[in-house]
Amino acid sequence: MNHLNISATAHGLNYLPEYHADAAGMFADVDLTVTATARDPWTGVLDDLASGAADIALGGLWVPGMYAGTSRELVVFAQLNHRFPKALVTRDELPEFDWAALAGRTVLAPGIGGSAPYAITAGLIRAAGADPAETTFLRDLSTPMFVELFRAGLGDAIVLDMTTAQLVVEQGEGHVAVDYASAWGVGPNSVYYCRADRFEELSDRLVAFTTALSRAMDAIAQSSPEDLGPLLRQHWPSLPEAVRQRACRAIQLSGTWDTVVIEPEGVERWMGVLADERMVRSAPTFADLVCTDIVDRIPVPSAAS
Repeated sequence: MNHLNISATAHGLNYLPEYHADAAGMFADVDLTVTATARDPWTGVLDDLASGAADIALGGLWVPGMYAGTSRELVVFAQLNHRFPKALVTRDELPEFDWAALAGRTVLAPGIGGSAPYAITAGLIRAAGADPAETTFLRDLSTPMFVELFRAGLGDAIVLDMTTAQLVVEQGEGHVAVDYASAWGVGPNSVYYCRADRFEELSDRLVAFTTALSRAMDAIAQSSPEDLGPLLRQHWPSLPEAVRQRACRAIQLSGTWDTVVIEPEGVERWMGVLADERMVRSAPTFADLVCTDIVDRIPVPSAAS
């Protein structure tokens, strides 16, 4: 049986199809064993790729985007998230939310796990015709630290993953004003990538892996959060049951787990946001980042947009 080592930037609910493929024996069905390790700090995934400790990395597309054109050559071959399962949680309930309402306000955008929470929020503000420079963003700290400070009264809003957003709502400490999966639309949030010099060597294993992952997405689409309850409890035992169920259902309905196929338009829109934020020297194209050879070799459903 072949083996694949994954180094991941987190251990989150949005990664559920990978965990389901492992638990349900879908990797074994394609003659593959998979070991996944969440790195803290997340930058350990780059060290793992460089040393060969990991065959592939799982994390935000913005990382390969920032390294495009450098000596660290990375190839993106599939996605785990077809949308951005994040939320803007406001202290006050705002039924008629307008991004311009954040002018003069303070938004907590956790950054210790990466720059995506801030960058995508800035992109949504610009797309709405407002100016992110009119909002004060507090960045560079972890989600748990910012949640604790938000509960203590710091800030007017906070950018959160869907699980933490549901937890804050459950505890009566905030309201989901914006669901980013809906507000942004299709776009690759979490993707799989490897070193360019290992792509050919890994190709057959990557096809098997991505085939199993696609099947897991199909299985999850046909399952209820209650069906998935044992797996959810296994991975996140400390979360209240109601939070696990609601967060899972929200991500299921959002289209986040629709397909392993990455759409060019979503890549180029996301890279355009990075260019607007001066996080890249110029916006990489789809062809600069993504090789479709792996997904072209497996049967996958059409992406739902």
